[in-house]
Amino acid sequence: MITLKSQREIDQMAESGAILADVHRHLRSFIKPGITSWDIEEFVRNFIESHNAVAAQIGFEGYKYATCCSINNEICHGFPRKKALKEGDLIKVDMCVDYKGAISDSCWAYAVGEASPEVKKLMDVTKKALYLGIEQAVIGNRIGDIGHAIESYVEGEGYGVVRDFIGHGIGPTIHEDPMVPHYGEAGKGLRLREGMVITIEPMVNIGDWQMKMDPNGWTAYTRDGSLSCQYEHSLAITKDGPRLLTSQGEEGTY
Repeated sequence: MITLKSQREIDQMAESGAILADVHRHLRSFIKPGITSWDIEEFVRNFIESHNAVAAQIGFEGYKYATCCSINNEICHGFPRKKALKEGDLIKVDMCVDYKGAISDSCWAYAVGEASPEVKKLMDVTKKALYLGIEQAVIGNRIGDIGHAIESYVEGEGYGVVRDFIGHGIGPTIHEDPMVPHYGEAGKGLRLREGMVITIEPMVNIGDWQMKMDPNGWTAYTRDGSLSCQYEHSLAITKDGPRLLTSQGEEGTY
């Protein structure tokens, strides 16, 4: 079931998203060689709670942490851990914030120290893919338009788009309908309507798109061991175009 959000609900989700975006802005300087993803977990949880909000991932479907911290060839849902990050690592930090009952969701990728040319290109392609998908998130377009824009660009760069994990509706719970794949056929799928709130969160692999699961039942890895990257925003479909609810203030005109 798809729930259409009112202007009031969207505004509340934007307040939640502003807290989440602020966490990501602070992580830019916090993440460096020698820290651990457990340090990131504690920083994020303390930051969210200090803003009178709740780290919404804790307890969601049994998940135990405020963050998913996925490193290098981990696609998503990596557990925070106490192993030091190294120069050149690529880490993706995903989190959800509940502020007065309004949920937001965003993942951002960070190079640890200096990014290699390989990592920098992967990050650039993945981020551009996100915004190409967002461009299609307008009233009257279809879900397939979002996925097609992402898939055609990413595959044109020689990379793979993960199929097993996709975007989704959000609010008042973390995962709702509609499902938002990052691949597809233009002009196909559900038509977008004003008041829908969704996530777009492409996961892009340097190699093949296929994945394998860790025995922990949560963490996904690239099957071929290649690097993977992800960026994610929560956004509302409005009569004025896509409204980013997790904007960090550097996304141009979106």
